[in-house]
Amino acid sequence: MPQTLRVEQFCHHMRERIGDDKRIAFVSGNFNFLHAGHLRLLKFAAENCDALVVGVNSDDTPGVMVPAAMRMESLRATNMIDHVVQLTEPAHEFIAKLRPEIVVKGKEYRDQHNPEQQAVDAYGGKLIFTSGEMRLANTELLQREYFTTNFSNIHKPADYPARHGFQVPDLKLMLQAFQGIRVLVVGDLIVDTYVDCEPLGMSREDPTVVVTPLGQNVFLGGAGIVAAHLRGLGAEVSYLTIGGKDEAATFAERELDRYNVAHEILYDPTRPTTNKTRYRAQGKTLLRVNHLRQHAIDDDLIGSFLKRVEAQLPTTDLLLFSDFNYGCLPQALVDRIIERARKHDVTMGADSQASSQLANICRFKGMRLITPTEHEARLSMMDFDSGLVVLSDKLQRAAEAENIIVTLGAEGLLLHALDKNGAYRTDRLPAFNTAPKDVAGAGDCLFACTSLGLRAGYDIWRSTYLGALAAAHQVSRVGNLPINSKDLISEIDYTSAD
Repeated sequence: MPQTLRVEQFCHHMRERIGDDKRIAFVSGNFNFLHAGHLRLLKFAAENCDALVVGVNSDDTPGVMVPAAMRMESLRATNMIDHVVQLTEPAHEFIAKLRPEIVVKGKEYRDQHNPEQQAVDAYGGKLIFTSGEMRLANTELLQREYFTTNFSNIHKPADYPARHGFQVPDLKLMLQAFQGIRVLVVGDLIVDTYVDCEPLGMSREDPTVVVTPLGQNVFLGGAGIVAAHLRGLGAEVSYLTIGGKDEAATFAERELDRYNVAHEILYDPTRPTTNKTRYRAQGKTLLRVNHLRQHAIDDDLIGSFLKRVEAQLPTTDLLLFSDFNYGCLPQALVDRIIERARKHDVTMGADSQASSQLANICRFKGMRLITPTEHEARLSMMDFDSGLVVLSDKLQRAAEAENIIVTLGAEGLLLHALDKNGAYRTDRLPAFNTAPKDVAGAGDCLFACTSLGLRAGYDIWRSTYLGALAAAHQVSRVGNLPINSKDLISEIDYTSAD
């Protein structure tokens, strides 16, 4: 039977199974791996139809790296999809036979030639361009335990290591390579206070939730915890920051001493040390109060800060900017540090957080690694429409970064990086921890561990996997506590036994 007739019969039988009174949506692509952008697109299509049909391009299609059978199996595991079919002809020809009411493509195709448009126009269908719904909230804080880890909540994807040629037990060798790497961390000093409360109910005078405090725990935060993570993983760490002459700075110094982090706080009489207080009840954060000032440090402090950085650069292997946009790292200081670090051939990375303020990760030019959240990446590019892969490519070019990890909260992360052939490639990791207690600090842990992996000579794919494992461990506890090599070895051994 000719191939064309077989396809027509297939489409006819599929329409019969679905029903003439049902709306069909159609999406097609290579689908080498399912990343968050794909899932958003598929979710949008599924919500606008009665049956979602997905076409998988043949193995000889440009860009295909995974056999069709494996790609189709991955799609069938997604409960949003009703039918998966391997395409043996161009998508627009298949559309003309299936006649779906809706055809969905990524927004990045809007301004390109789309042969699907002529196909849907011929029978009255509709071609929609979308990137799906962007989600920014991901705080699933389930319990109040501070110091215990539930290893069974952490699950590792097996397909990612297979794609990149390593096994999970291999990661223990990376941890050995971290020992003795000399790291300089610069960035904001923050103290995090967690106030545990018992909810009493609603006020009778006004619609206010009433709680009573039961106790509190205080943690080192900001760039300080990044330095502590690095030290716990075996690096030799120096930390330079700005703070006030107050109780919070004294606490931070005690914690840095306890974690064996060499440090210097330059005191600014115009600002207090940043303190973030979270009020929590029944495993949930009810309110966060930030005690801070956000103005940039003055020229005298910039000069003092730069002088101390310059003194350490000759003996520094890795320089990390941990920026919370509270004025510690004004652009003039950042530019001078980058210029001097390049002269000493120091590896650099940057994380610029924007949980409650504006930020632009692109101001850190030429980094080996940047790790923005999706929200931070979109703020930096002022792009709230493009799909994740297109957004990552734009950000890479604007920031002149070698590797980009866009963190997606409960959706995991998207990695946009150079492969061994010098071309950019995108891959995805899901969130490893299925029941996080406190997502605060996950990005710091990912940033610290992945940066060490790169400086130790490992590729970005392996380094990111270990960083994601470190982040999964971090969110299994409430509050910021430094991770260490022993923690990660326990994780690796536990999951290797699954």
